[in-house]
Formats: sequence, C-alpha cells, structure tokens
Amino acid sequence: MKSTKTLILLFMFLSGSLCAAIPATLELQPLFSLNNPLTVRHAGDGSGRLFIIEQAGTIRIYNGTSVLTTPFLDISAKVSSGGERGLLGLDFDPDFSNNGYFYVNYTKSSPNSGDTIIERYKVSSNPNIADLASAQVIMRIDQSAGNHNGGDIHFGPDGYLYIGMGDGGGSGDSGNDAQENDNLLGAMLRIDVSPNKLLVDSFEANLAQGLAIDNKCGLDAAEYLIPADNPYAQDPSKCGEIWAYGLRNPWRWSFDRLTGDLITADVGQNVAEEVNFQPASSTGGENYGWRCREGARDFNTSLCTPGEVYVEPVIDLPHSANDGCSVIGGYVYRGPIAELAGLYVYSDYCGGEMYFATISAGTWSSEFWQDVGFGTKSFGEDEAGNVYVIIGNTINLIGLAPP
Repeated sequence: MKSTKTLILLFMFLSGSLCAAIPATLELQPLFSLNNPLTVRHAGDGSGRLFIIEQAGTIRIYNGTSVLTTPFLDISAKVSSGGERGLLGLDFDPDFSNNGYFYVNYTKSSPNSGDTIIERYKVSSNPNIADLASAQVIMRIDQSAGNHNGGDIHFGPDGYLYIGMGDGGGSGDSGNDAQENDNLLGAMLRIDVSPNKLLVDSFEANLAQGLAIDNKCGLDAAEYLIPADNPYAQDPSKCGEIWAYGLRNPWRWSFDRLTGDLITADVGQNVAEEVNFQPASSTGGENYGWRCREGARDFNTSLCTPGEVYVEPVIDLPHSANDGCSVIGGYVYRGPIAELAGLYVYSDYCGGEMYFATISAGTWSSEFWQDVGFGTKSFGEDEAGNVYVIIGNTINLIGLAPP
C-alpha cells in the first residue's frame, strides 16, 4: 500500500487542499463478482436495482441481495468482444419508468466488425428481462482499429444522449481525427433520441422547415435528431452530432447529478493522463487538445491550427508521478456520506491509486486515498448517489465500515 503517497494536482499550478477530510472509516466493501464487468448503472425507477454490463455482451441485475440468474439482456451474438472491444456502455432513458427504453454502446461483430453501435431496447413485461425483439440501431460509427472506442454513454440533465468517442485507435491519432470535426472520432457527441419526438418529427421534416442542415455523420442512422443548439448543427462541413472534441479515449466519464457539470477522464498515451471539466453552463465546442496536446503539454503540433485555444485539463497526471497508464473516471459523490459530498473520485487501471478531488476558487486538487492495485476498470452510481468501483471482476461499494 502506498499509504504515504499524497498527490496534489492542479490546473496550472500546485496548491490548495481538500475542503473535507476523507473519513478514516471509509472502505471498499466487496459485494459480488461477475465475468469481466465494465460498468454499473441504475434505472432511475425506484427499484434499487443495479445493472452491470459484462464485456462479452450481457447485462446482469443485482437486486440488493444477489445477482439474478437470468441476464437482463444478452446480445453476445452481435458483439465483438476482447481487448478494448465489447459491450461497453449502458444508460436508461430519463423516462424509463414510463417508456421502458434503455440504450447500449457496443462494438459490432460482422459485418462491419468493430464498428461502434448505439442501440435502443425496451424492457419486456417482466421488469427483469429486456425484449430482444425491440432492438433499434440508433447509429453506427466506423472504427478503423480495435482500440480507443470510448464506450461510455449518459443522458445529460438536458435529456440528450451523450456518447464519448475515442480517436479511432492505433497510436498518436495518425489521422488527426480528434481535431477534424468531419468525423465522429475523438469527440463527445450529443444527440436527441426522445421517442416521442421521433414519432412525430424527423430530421428530414426539420430540414424542410429550415431548422437544421443535413450534416449527420453517423452511419445506418435514422432514429435520432441533432439538437439545434449543438455547436455545429448548422455547419454542413462538420458533424452536427459533435458537442466537444480533442479527446483521445474518454473511457469513463460522468455528469455531476447536482450541478450538471460534465467531467471526462481521457486516457493518455506516453506521458500523462487527464481529467477535463465542462460546466453545465457550457454551450459546447470545447477543444480539449488531443493530438496537439497530451494533458497539459504539447504532443504533435504538425497539423494544429495556429492560435487555437485549448481547454486545459483540470487534473494532469504525469505517468512518472503515479505509475499510471489509463485514468478511470468516476463520479462527484452525492450519496449519503456527508464528508464526501462534492468530491470527485477517480483512479488508474495500472497504477491503482484512488483519489478524491475537489475544486476551490476554480482550482482543482486531488488527495490520495488508497492503492487498490492493478485493475480498476470503472465506477458506477446508484439512485441514492452511492458510488461503486469495479476492480478486476469484483464490484465494490465505497462505504463506511460498520461501527
């Protein structure tokens, strides 16, 4: 255990401290293990259930006591899994309690093997089993390599679906895709999948009314609209789905459920990991720098626009300082442990160090909590705001030790 290791990481300089002390009795409480679990979600329906995706293509339900034997969803036959591919993301429609819709992000098996698929399903008459026949592909995104798929999806406080996309893989973003807004790679996407809107309206109808330009870049796409206030919704030379860009591989990211702020952990390459912050008041269009920048430093400036303004990370994690290789983004804690309120928890897949970060007067600082060893994969949040972390194959609750 690296119990003496405290790392203070700030936007552009070192200073500051946490506004609240980490409770001495705070611990990881192992709950259960699954086959390569990748994330934890809740349905927002008051049931208290946890939904856990397994990389090979299944979603399991934990009812608070045990994992149900029958999967909620099994789409392993259509998923290309292994390495950084698989069933990678899940979120539930904000109106799930009434419409039963939920969305998944996975890498496709043949044809178009490895492409990113965003797909909608509906729960069956049994609330613990999804209706396989309800599958509707929302969009397909071409992937040129097997890594840097991103994978996380979340509904924002505005009701739109956000999709974190990596730069397409390989190394160094050889195609400079994260800086070129004529494709959907290396970007945070924002689309409207509201079923009621799609039933009464269409992108083509909006076109006819002069409300939008036909600049969709998703393939096999029919079941989504581009929000009119997306930064490139009216620019035919760019993809209207893009909300922000300059990302390398936003594996895990989240919204602060209280403030609506978007916090994105972006996996670095050779030198550093980074965490980016977008306030809820943002109108989009942020450029987080990749491949021109890696963390808070230049990477490859050969095709960079002179005078471009990049949004610097709020947390910069040099590999030499934390033995890291892949930052794992967590959540701003809004659960029952008062001392953790407003603190952002995150870790690293290789280094294993787990941190709590806070912001004070625009400056972020991080405090080391504990070293959990190799294999932190993801974080999750339940309806009550409790935070979970997946380490190896085990789902753990961040909680207080019993008195």
